[in-house]
Amino acid sequence: MMKSTDFIFYDTGEGAPEGWKETLSALSGGSGSSEDARQLVRSLVSFADRFCLSGNVWQHWLAYILMSHENPFTLACERKEIRSGSTACKLAANDFRLFAELFAQGAPETAAVCEDYIPPFESSCLSDAGCRIMDLSGRLMCADAEEFGQIVIDHYTKYGVGIYGIYKAFRVADGASGIELVPVTDGVDVTFDDLIGYEEQKNILRNNTEAFVSGGHANNVLLYGDSGTGKSTSVHALMHDYFDRGLRLVEISKPGRKLLPQVLSEIKKRNYRFIIFLDDLSFEENESDYKELKAMLEGALETRSDRVLIYATSNRRHLIRETWSDRNDMEYQEDIHHSDTMEEKLSLASRFGVTIYYSKPNAREYLGIVKALTERRGIEIDEEELENIARKWELRHGGMSGRTASQLITWLENEALLKELE
Repeated sequence: MMKSTDFIFYDTGEGAPEGWKETLSALSGGSGSSEDARQLVRSLVSFADRFCLSGNVWQHWLAYILMSHENPFTLACERKEIRSGSTACKLAANDFRLFAELFAQGAPETAAVCEDYIPPFESSCLSDAGCRIMDLSGRLMCADAEEFGQIVIDHYTKYGVGIYGIYKAFRVADGASGIELVPVTDGVDVTFDDLIGYEEQKNILRNNTEAFVSGGHANNVLLYGDSGTGKSTSVHALMHDYFDRGLRLVEISKPGRKLLPQVLSEIKKRNYRFIIFLDDLSFEENESDYKELKAMLEGALETRSDRVLIYATSNRRHLIRETWSDRNDMEYQEDIHHSDTMEEKLSLASRFGVTIYYSKPNAREYLGIVKALTERRGIEIDEEELENIARKWELRHGGMSGRTASQLITWLENEALLKELE
């Protein structure tokens, strides 16, 4: 029987994914193996449901362990510091041989209960992360013992390891033991084709990001303008184009902005390119947090990293609410010159090297978006009737924007479905 001590790197250490300890315990056999087997079954079923997997869940689970296990070898591969034929590669070859055997033998004999509870899964809603797990699993299933290890090393070199190697985007949470980066599983699987129009804006954003992931000089970016015009969608769409090249997105909400220094300290240790995404960025008159953000945008020594950029969206061009007293040099209210105060507030936006304006579409552009979305969703409707509905809809639902157009199309789809059910 296989034991945890048989593995050199992929043991049950601190970097091991949840459930790996129970798996090795079930593989090791012994008097307690029956309960270990049941725990393994629970882990596998939960895992398959979490990622909406189809096929051989046992092999997918092993692929996930390989993708997730952060240890000295896998992290060195992520940093591209592993040389072929090195001592580390020779030691890792032992672990890869064991994994290849596990792939070939199927669920462990000691977990006989698995035969009843872990059939090949079927799912019609495969997740983005699930696709990556199944892709690696499929390639490893067809590999011989020698190819097995090289496929895994190539995966680490391209995608990295741990949550950064599986997920595209993350949100920041303040955990009991420090910050926690929580994977975003919904909402980032969009492309630039999903945003109709705004070609100039998308090209500027892509060009800056292309320079960033290529290791060139790039700027922090402020996307500002009217609500519902696709600013956030544009940032999310970057992950579709650049995930395979090492780009990751970390979204920080307003309450979490105080954690920004900790986030920067954490992520700049890893061999990725990170975009810190501040959605709907703005500050009220009495807020002073903007001064810390300003210092980071200027590249303070303790936060400077060529692997991190800040992309922000806002409905305000100048980000910080102004008052008329800010513009009055002669009025004295605990400050020497209020124009100095105003200049300080306005200077935050100027710290973004690239600013991109998203305006509301005019009537012609709005109808163009509606028609394009109708064709894309396969909705059959008379063009004149569609235009009349679209005009009435925007009057009742916040004006002309890509968001209101998308909401209209969703409503039309629901109406068509109700007619089919009648």
